[in-house]
Amino acid sequence: MGDVRIVSRRMVRPEPITSGPPETIHLTPWDLRVITVDNIQKGILLPKPPGTGGRGNDAAAMVERLELSFARALGRFYPYAGRLAVAPGSKDDAEGESMAISLRCSGEGAEFVHAVAPGVAVADITVPLCIPRVVWSFFPLDRLLGVDAIADSRPVLAAQVTELTDGLFVAMSANHGVADGTTFWHFFNTWSEISRLSDGDAGCEISSPLPVHRRWFLDGCPVPIPLPFGKLEDIIGQRVDTYQPVEECFLHFSAESVRKLKAKANAEMAGAAATDTAISSLQALLAHLWRAVCRARRLAPDQKTVYHLLAGCRGRVDGIPASYAGNAVEHATAISPAGEILERGLGWAAWLLNRAVASFDEASARERLASWPRNPGFMRMSEVVTAPHPHTTVATGSSPRFDVYGNDFGWGSPVAVRSGSGNKVDGKVTVYEGRGGGGSIALEVCLSPEAFPSLLADEEFMRMVGVAD
Repeated sequence: MGDVRIVSRRMVRPEPITSGPPETIHLTPWDLRVITVDNIQKGILLPKPPGTGGRGNDAAAMVERLELSFARALGRFYPYAGRLAVAPGSKDDAEGESMAISLRCSGEGAEFVHAVAPGVAVADITVPLCIPRVVWSFFPLDRLLGVDAIADSRPVLAAQVTELTDGLFVAMSANHGVADGTTFWHFFNTWSEISRLSDGDAGCEISSPLPVHRRWFLDGCPVPIPLPFGKLEDIIGQRVDTYQPVEECFLHFSAESVRKLKAKANAEMAGAAATDTAISSLQALLAHLWRAVCRARRLAPDQKTVYHLLAGCRGRVDGIPASYAGNAVEHATAISPAGEILERGLGWAAWLLNRAVASFDEASARERLASWPRNPGFMRMSEVVTAPHPHTTVATGSSPRFDVYGNDFGWGSPVAVRSGSGNKVDGKVTVYEGRGGGGSIALEVCLSPEAFPSLLADEEFMRMVGVAD
């Protein structure tokens, strides 16, 4: 498959440009604990805009339009034109050496990359069940941890527009220390709407709400939070280059398949004493996957298997607005012997996931936030999927509620969504809304090369899978 060639790189400043002394946004425990993982990398595959069949002025105008609308979206999300900075921590709050990491809203800019992949067609990405590695080349700020942005003063946000033979891939990479998936797609939706309306006219009104940049801290939390480390290297985790290799596939489940799984899971648990909450569509689908992964990994019946889910805190924790522009997620975990996952049926596995999400408690979330500055811990994807034992864990990120297919930049809706190399470890699953809408869901699944073929050969699992895109 063809190579990806970089045409240009430039630093884009927000429009309108803000004046005055740089604002500093101090990071919360939610932000800081994920500064050791890879950047968020998501992108959409679009049809080629009309009139851009060649490499002439029309293509250049299209890229200029995307760059201009990106700058105007950045005007709303102006902190992401800044840089992460480190300063000595307060000696009153920490013993010995300490540091504080903050986002300095300096307006230096976000990176905008224009690339071409003349040997890659839309079908090369959408038709294969297995995702081709060339997709990773569509993403900027690749193979970097969030904390890496500090040492080299790298941007915390970057976009890349890659021209294919018959399409366009528009991707973003965002430092996870300053944004979660909700904020990421809020920016993406804002960018596409600005591009779509009035050809990016600066005066157009858009429906995407303004982000809330003010960070939310518990009362009594030290701000900025002093981290008990003498140098950045002390908190850097395992890098993507040292991850074990994985295979990845993109699986689409139609609305009908999802409804069947949900009905089956709820029917199996009907009348059970503890099932006071209905199993959701997503819980039923992830339970279907969990069971298949246990089979593919050939786990012993008494082997513990773990499923990590993310629970969004917007709407769950008082004081956090819907358009909060930072990290606001907690983890929910389900644990069971693999034998029970397989023998007790889909409903049982789905109910375990249901109970894990239902166990979210605002009081306990606040307690974890309050204790974090005293004993900071950082997420490392390699550790998430190897605890308690290697090759037994599944970890799901993202959400089918994120608006992916509404990102029309002015010439048509996306035909696919894909992610970059970041956080691609054995057992990592990314959830997206299905392209067909109406309750369809897509899963991007990463498994070890040993287990991957067994998953795709699993008839019980694959009979629910439809056309990928």
